Amino acid sequence: MADKSPHVTHSAKKSGKALKVKRAERKEKADTTAQMDRLMHPRKQNG
Repeated sequence: MADKSPHVTHSAKKSGKALKVKRAERKEKADTTAQMDRLMHPRKQNG
């Protein structure tokens, strides 16, 4: 019968970055894309 104990390789994987850091980067990226949209397509804002 196979050993059913959890192996060391199956331990919980820790994320590379903290959740706060990921969230901050995502928000920053969204802000920059919104700014670019405003610059490139000014008529969309008024529309």
